[in-house]
Amino acid sequence: MDNTSDLWQIRLEKLDLLRQADLEPYADRYVRTHKAQDVLDHFAELEGQEVSVAGRIMSKRDQGKVIFVHVQDFSGRIQIYIRRDDLGQALFDLISKFDVGDIIGIEGMVFRTKRGEISLHARMVKLLSKAMRPLPEKFHGLTNVEIRYRQRYLDLVMNPDVRKVFVMRSKIIHCMREFLEAREFLEVETPTLHSIPGGAAARPFITHHNTLDMDLYLRIALELPLKRLIVGGFEKVFEIGRTFRNEGISIKHNPEFTMMELYQAYANYEDIMELTEEMIAYIVKKVHGETEITYQGQQIEFKTPWRRLPMLEGILEYSGVDFRAIETDEQARQIAKEKGIQAAEDMSRGKIINEFFEAFVEPNLIQPTFITGHPVEISPLAKRNAEHPEYTDRFEAFIFGRELANAFSELNDPIDQRQRFEAQAAERAKGDDEAHILDEDFVQALEYGLPPTGGLGIGIDRLVMLLTDSASIRDVILFPTMRPRDENVQDEENKE
Repeated sequence: MDNTSDLWQIRLEKLDLLRQADLEPYADRYVRTHKAQDVLDHFAELEGQEVSVAGRIMSKRDQGKVIFVHVQDFSGRIQIYIRRDDLGQALFDLISKFDVGDIIGIEGMVFRTKRGEISLHARMVKLLSKAMRPLPEKFHGLTNVEIRYRQRYLDLVMNPDVRKVFVMRSKIIHCMREFLEAREFLEVETPTLHSIPGGAAARPFITHHNTLDMDLYLRIALELPLKRLIVGGFEKVFEIGRTFRNEGISIKHNPEFTMMELYQAYANYEDIMELTEEMIAYIVKKVHGETEITYQGQQIEFKTPWRRLPMLEGILEYSGVDFRAIETDEQARQIAKEKGIQAAEDMSRGKIINEFFEAFVEPNLIQPTFITGHPVEISPLAKRNAEHPEYTDRFEAFIFGRELANAFSELNDPIDQRQRFEAQAAERAKGDDEAHILDEDFVQALEYGLPPTGGLGIGIDRLVMLLTDSASIRDVILFPTMRPRDENVQDEENKE
C-alpha cells in the first residue's frame, strides 16, 4: 500500500487523535491473566470473574451504544462486549475508532451472551499497538500463495490452520529429541561455515571471509564434522540444523532446509534401520495418537517393521530390467537408451542403476520402504558390502514417493575413502560441480581410527510435510526462499 493513499492518511489521523487524547498507541507491556482459549475452556470456573486478555481485533460490530469485537491471541479468539455506559463517552468514542488489526488489552467479566457465546464484558480497554495497514478484508484466510509465503505474518494472523502446522512442527522436533535423548544420544552443534563442502552431492553456496581472505561454504550436510566427533571418542551424537544447497526450488526443495543427522559408534546400517523406523513410528504415534495417517488422500501406515527392498529387485519389479545380468557400462547405457533413460557416453553402470531407480521405482514407494544395495559410485561415504563390493551397506527411506532418510554403515577405511574422494575429484574435473572435493583433514581423521559407525540423515521439513498433510515444503518453512518481489517471473510453487 502506498503511504500516500487515503487509507494510510485516515489511519495517521486516527493515530494523531489518540495521542491528542493522551492515549499512547504503542504500549510498553500488558499483563494478562488468561489466554482466550483458557477462558473458553474453563468457563464454568471463570463465569462472573474478572480476567484480562489481549490480542488482535479480528472483527468489529459497532451498534451505537455497544461494540462487539472478536480478539485473537495465539491460543484462539474470544468475543468482547464493550458498552458505552461502562466506559464513559470519551473512551468509548476512542474505542469506536479502533480498527480491525489493532492489538488491544481488555479487563472484564466472563459471561455468556443471550445467544450463548462465551464473552468478556469489558471494564477497561487499552490500545497496545495501532495497525497502520489493514488486514485482508474477508476473513476467509489468505488464498494467494505468493502473498502467503512472502508475508507469512499475515498468513499466520489470517489462517489458524497455518499456525497449527508450525505448532506441530515444533512438537515433531521435540519428540525426535525426546526419542534420541532417551537412547543416550548427545545433541551437539557443528559449524555452518565449512572450508570444504562435504557430506552430500550438492552445489554449495559460497561466501568470503574478509579477515582471513578465504572463501567459505555454507554447509550442505552435517555429516563430516559429526564423524570427526566419533573419531574423538563420542559414541552417540546428533544435530538438528539448517543446511544449504544452491539448487532448484520446488514443492520438495528449498535452498535452506533442516536436517537431523546422527551417528552411533559400533553400529551398522541395519542397526540404524531399526532405529529409524522405531523413531518415526514413535513420533507419528506421539503427535497423531496412532501410527496410521492420511497424506494427500493416501493412507500411510508407519507401524514397524517397514518393507525392505534391494534397489536391483525394485528396478526388476517396476521396469522389468534385471541389472544382475548387465555387467558392463556399455550394456547399461544400451538398456538405458532402450528404456528412454538419458545416459551420457561416459556414465557408469552404477549411476545408470540410480537413474532407473529414480525413474521407475521411486514414484511407487508410497508406504514406508527401505531401499538397500546402492552402487558405490553414488555412495562415496558408505562402507562397501563385504559380499558384493560394487554395492554399499546403505539404505534410503522412501514414503509417498519421496526420500525421507539416508543412512549407511560409515566408510572407516581411510585408504578406500581417499580413493573415492579422488574418483569424485575426477568427476568434478569433468564438470560435475556436485561431486565431492577431497577433504584431507577428514581423511586424516579416519587415519587415526573411526570405529564401526552407523549414520543417518532425516529431512525434517519432509517429515513435517507428511505429518501435517502439507503438499509443499513451503507450507512447513516459516519463511521460504522467494524471488525478489520486483521480478516479473512465474512462481515455481507447482513445479516438481
